[in-house]
Amino acid sequence: MGTQHHAPHGPAGVLDGVGPGALDGLRIADFSRVLAGPYATMLLADLGADVVKIERPDIGDDTRAWNPPADHEGTSTYFLSVNRNKRSVVLDLTTEAGLEQARALVAESDVVVENFRPGTMERLGLGHRELRARQPGLVYCSISGFGSGAGAAIPGYDLLVQAVGGLMSVTGDAAGEPVKAGVALVDVITGLHASLGILAALRHRDATGEGQHVEVNLLGSLLSAMVNQASAFAVAGVVPGRMGNAHPSIAPYETFPASDRPIAIAVGNDRQFAALAEAVGDPDLAADHRFRTNADRVAHRAALRDILTERLGASGADHWAAVLLAAGVPAGPVNTLDEAFAFAHELGLPGIVDIPAANANEAVGDPSRQVASPIALSGTPARYRMPPPRLGQHTAEILHRDSDHG
Repeated sequence: MGTQHHAPHGPAGVLDGVGPGALDGLRIADFSRVLAGPYATMLLADLGADVVKIERPDIGDDTRAWNPPADHEGTSTYFLSVNRNKRSVVLDLTTEAGLEQARALVAESDVVVENFRPGTMERLGLGHRELRARQPGLVYCSISGFGSGAGAAIPGYDLLVQAVGGLMSVTGDAAGEPVKAGVALVDVITGLHASLGILAALRHRDATGEGQHVEVNLLGSLLSAMVNQASAFAVAGVVPGRMGNAHPSIAPYETFPASDRPIAIAVGNDRQFAALAEAVGDPDLAADHRFRTNADRVAHRAALRDILTERLGASGADHWAAVLLAAGVPAGPVNTLDEAFAFAHELGLPGIVDIPAANANEAVGDPSRQVASPIALSGTPARYRMPPPRLGQHTAEILHRDSDHG
């Protein structure tokens, strides 16, 4: 797949970095690292917030070294994925001088985001209560793995949370072992919850002048994101298990082998099933007593799968996707990631954007390729002002400016 270019305006946002953002004037002191916190603050930065990323000397964010793959300067693509539109300041929080500089940064900020182990910021004198005593309007967001109570000492790694939080128990083939999601999905979900909580707290602050403490944790975020599976247990006492790509409540709603590769078919109602039966050349399936309703199809899932597998095996996934979509049946091939980006591009949806080096605020090298923000705002779209910063790239600029205003 070749380089994709997007128009300056539209769902992908604005590449020139000029113009109003929805969060213009908002400054965030970002002490977070790895994924959940940086993802939350990048979303806010895309919408105009000035995010100052506080990093450790020499090492910086752990993910800077999580490679391969890496860019031409050796920075991991993992780090690059969640740190655009931010400025990097190196502070040594083990020294009093570094802590004083951190307090000065916070004093100029509206929001603090941190995901240290619970209690760490308090020991540094940067805890919620101490900072809000000085700044009553401060919004302080803490992200943890398992909360600040009995689970405070448990390290918050995504794989661990997927395991103990139940996600792996419903992921994978029934006869196989539990499987994690292919990305750190819990961190991403938690980052979304954090950004939502921050915006809600800012709305309250704007109305009352009062800041507050926003707390999110990986385990709670995962349990919420388990939605129907979690509700099945909470309401009906059902403990779900692994079903491969099948759905516990809908059929057919899974992948099937076409002649070349798998195709996903997501039938959500009887009308769609009748259209599916017609499209695969077996219209009598819709009248079969085993398949008339969704409940019938779920009860006879195995028999239905066998029939559809035989029919779909006659042609390739792309053929069936075209036929089924034309018939109003949700269907599509199981794409690789390059194919997924190409598909989004064909549909005119956000994909990859290039941030010009001229907007990089002293960045060097090739333009930074980034995955576009999925949030489309008609009046204040996402703006790509800066690619992810080099470690400490803005230390002198920010500390000098802030000292001038002190």
